[in-house]
Amino acid sequence: MATVREGKRAVAPAGESRVHALAGRSVLVTGGGGLIGSRITARLRTAGARAVVLDRLDAYEPGTLPLLGVDPAEPDLVAGDITDRALVRTLLAESDAVVHAAAYADVAACTRNPGVAFESNVRGTQVLLEEVVRSPVRRLVFASSASVYGDRPQRDGAERRFTESQPLAPLSVYGNSKAWAESQIRLMLADKGVEHTILRYFSVYGDPQVPKKDSHSWVVAWFAMHAAVGHELQLHNGGRQVRDFVHVDDVADATVRALCRPEAADETLNIGTGVTTSIRTVAELVREYVADVTLAVAPRPEGDPLGAGADARHMARVLGWRPAIGLEEGIRRYVEWLARTPSAVPAWLSGSTSLTGVG
Repeated sequence: MATVREGKRAVAPAGESRVHALAGRSVLVTGGGGLIGSRITARLRTAGARAVVLDRLDAYEPGTLPLLGVDPAEPDLVAGDITDRALVRTLLAESDAVVHAAAYADVAACTRNPGVAFESNVRGTQVLLEEVVRSPVRRLVFASSASVYGDRPQRDGAERRFTESQPLAPLSVYGNSKAWAESQIRLMLADKGVEHTILRYFSVYGDPQVPKKDSHSWVVAWFAMHAAVGHELQLHNGGRQVRDFVHVDDVADATVRALCRPEAADETLNIGTGVTTSIRTVAELVREYVADVTLAVAPRPEGDPLGAGADARHMARVLGWRPAIGLEEGIRRYVEWLARTPSAVPAWLSGSTSLTGVG
């Protein structure tokens, strides 16, 4: 049972675990202008909650925001930085809960610009936590990442699985910043009357995801768009890495459940399907929809783990839920969305090549 702090507003009544318990509550979504954050925001509003978004709105090219359903003129969207203490304090004063999804969320970019990653992912999180403990907020859900695990040694014939209780060994600046944030959340919110849930998202994909220039993340979108414009698909390390691909719709559902389910208080949960798929297999699935796509081998990028699947048993017990969208269905949805929305291909990628062949 949740500990009640005097003067605080509960996110959900005792024993209530259904999403409609969020009706009438106010939730601050940091990073709500991104792919995952915008989908979480939509889920919250469908549930009857007031979702207030804090986002710098600079993670994507301007033309991407409408694809995400993000309208900068929306009254509950605040364009600002999570390191702006006064702004964060003002927004938290009217919030019952927080979904903290704001981050410099690109592995390659964090490796190139560790100072920027520190400012957003570390200092921004610290500012938020300091203000949360003095606010009406009763629960914080943190969007962490499977990158905190690093690589898991593989025995011959054994399938790799990451479990929430194993030691963390991040390989990248991004993963390290997420591991630090997890630890800091536990330290700062312990005994403060603020419940927390840490969600380690595995490889999130799904429309309307748009890849970023000079990034090797978001492989489904990356492969689908490159194939659509006639580019070869580069398989880093031969595509032998494996990932647990979880659709963004499922990620949003899990996050909203974590906000209102009492069993999720002070828990750390993998958010994945439990199914591992090689990067080469993703390329081959994309190639089924796009004609004349060639595959090429490229070096393994710095900080790119060999990967593993999620041990999803704890997630299923705590949330009473499992992901509903399989990878083949998710890739089909993405390719069909791209065929309907050719303008989604960014100018730096499309050049003068048409989208003929997408189907």
